[in-house]
Amino acid sequence: MKVTLSLEKSCSKDVSIMVDVLRASTTMVMALDNFKQIFPVVDHQEAVQVAQDIGAVIAGERRGATLKGFDVGNSPGEIQNFKGESLVLTTSNGTRIMEGMDSQVLIGCFANAHAVAQAAMEIAEDHIEVVMAGVEGRFAIEDFLGAGTIISHLINQEVDEFAQSSVLAAENISKTKQAILNSRSAQKLNQLGFAEDVKFCLKRNISSNVPILKKDTIDTIIKYNPKD
Repeated sequence: MKVTLSLEKSCSKDVSIMVDVLRASTTMVMALDNFKQIFPVVDHQEAVQVAQDIGAVIAGERRGATLKGFDVGNSPGEIQNFKGESLVLTTSNGTRIMEGMDSQVLIGCFANAHAVAQAAMEIAEDHIEVVMAGVEGRFAIEDFLGAGTIISHLINQEVDEFAQSSVLAAENISKTKQAILNSRSAQKLNQLGFAEDVKFCLKRNISSNVPILKKDTIDTIIKYNPKD
């Protein structure tokens, strides 16, 4: 199995894992404890319309800040206070990145790193691409380290050098945590009052949820319980 790592743009026709650690991936993973499906929407005005049409909870942010009039922001902690049939979510990076993927898309982060890796190996035929969402086209260290943690669970696969470098970078858990806490993204979220979200997003393997994008809706959950 070939495993590659890319930033923002995807080339795989097989299986891709979208990684947006702070915070879209983590929010989606945790939301699927309380919602049956998620509608990821790129445009925030369209998100409002979709939520009104289907009577859904609406969550979203732009540049980290909660959108005015939305029920909740892109917060993995706060989303757990809501539940229902459907959640409409719009974010600056994660939802936008998924729109450009032409493969079976899974969503991964630290919270489901082991589960999403195992699910990808079960689904993929010959290529797993891990796609870092980044921040508005720029490299984000949290996504690089989150990707490395996921890839570390893809045992005995043909891993390209960029992917290998992410695994090596993420080997030291303490240094990984500190690097993310000091990252540009974390600092911005701290300024907006979301320091607890940053800490939450660093929790590892706390969920067996593996969100899968089907057409325009994340409406399937693989519950994978890895055997230690």
